[in-house]
Amino acid sequence: MNLQNTPSAAFADTKPHYEILDGLRGVAALLVLAYHVCEGYAFASGSDMIDSINHGYLAVDFFFMLSGFVIGYAYDDRWGKTLTTSNYIKRRLIRLHPMVILGAVIGLIFFLLQGSVTWDGEHVSLTRTLVALVCAMLFIPAVKDGYYEVRGNGEAFPLNGPAWSLFFEYIGNLLYALFIRRFPTWLVGVLAAGLGAGLCAMTWLNLCGGDMLGVGWTMSDYGLFTGGLRMLFPFTVGLLISRLTHPKATRHTFWPCSLLLIAVFLVPYIPSEGGISMNGLFESLAVAIVFPAVVWLGAHGTVTGKWSAGICKFLGDISFPVYIIHYPLMYYFYAWMMEKQAYTFADTWLVSIAVVVINIVLAWVALKIYDEPVRHWLTNRFVRKAPRQS
Repeated sequence: MNLQNTPSAAFADTKPHYEILDGLRGVAALLVLAYHVCEGYAFASGSDMIDSINHGYLAVDFFFMLSGFVIGYAYDDRWGKTLTTSNYIKRRLIRLHPMVILGAVIGLIFFLLQGSVTWDGEHVSLTRTLVALVCAMLFIPAVKDGYYEVRGNGEAFPLNGPAWSLFFEYIGNLLYALFIRRFPTWLVGVLAAGLGAGLCAMTWLNLCGGDMLGVGWTMSDYGLFTGGLRMLFPFTVGLLISRLTHPKATRHTFWPCSLLLIAVFLVPYIPSEGGISMNGLFESLAVAIVFPAVVWLGAHGTVTGKWSAGICKFLGDISFPVYIIHYPLMYYFYAWMMEKQAYTFADTWLVSIAVVVINIVLAWVALKIYDEPVRHWLTNRFVRKAPRQS
């Protein structure tokens, strides 16, 4: 097992990271970025189907599973020793919320640049827009057609759509601190099995208005329930894996795991048969079987060579910034596509590539000049120092 050094903005007692899992998180973040670029072609042309990275939204489920694993690894053995509930909550807020705030601010800037209009062209007042900003920073989701649902497409966080997953991430982190951390491993397994059964029922039988796992981004259509279930199952599975993982060095796992993730996301949409959602069946099995296997292999794997280690570190560093701040530029990109009636990659390849590159560069810059310094200051100001653990 190969663990990397902790970053400069980490807490004093932060444990070393799993290099391969960090790298895989970055791969998934880049796949989300590519998925949203491809999604623009569907939006611009009025199609419901995405032609290439069809299951890119499953990266969110992979993130939830990685989060459960990391939380279990980082905190399970600290409760009652060096960690309290309030200290844990501070740590999670310091780790995640600075970038959430920056994502909301970037979303505001791009919304204003677009003229402060909904998708239907209705002008939105500055007051409503500022309320949307404050609610985004405080993680208060918007309801469809609500006062601060300023884009008019039902997003819970209309200035920065992907923030919905962090909303549920916070819920999972809080449930862990209050309840799940106290569960013995066998009970965590039972909980995971029950949540998995609910997830399968939701997707296989087209319950809650869909035959896919792309739910939770809106508070309509049972969004609070479906998003919560979508988060809790992989989060609990990740926690279970962390408790069952024992150090073991398996070589050459990063690249096969990365290719497996890419293969899952590239599978075409599968039509329903006989009242059973085959697409939902595939996606739930991917989350229940493929993703745990990838996390397990990544946790037991070792990075060989400086080149692979450097790639894993870079991907891990940019993974969260890329995910949480990339979408405001996508809104602008989609509006440009519709205005230019550019519906294919051949029409937009230069701009599409630029969107990807700009987002990666912006994520890196935000990490280095904003996120790491802010987290470092907040850690020194609000978190009790403790000796670094090996």
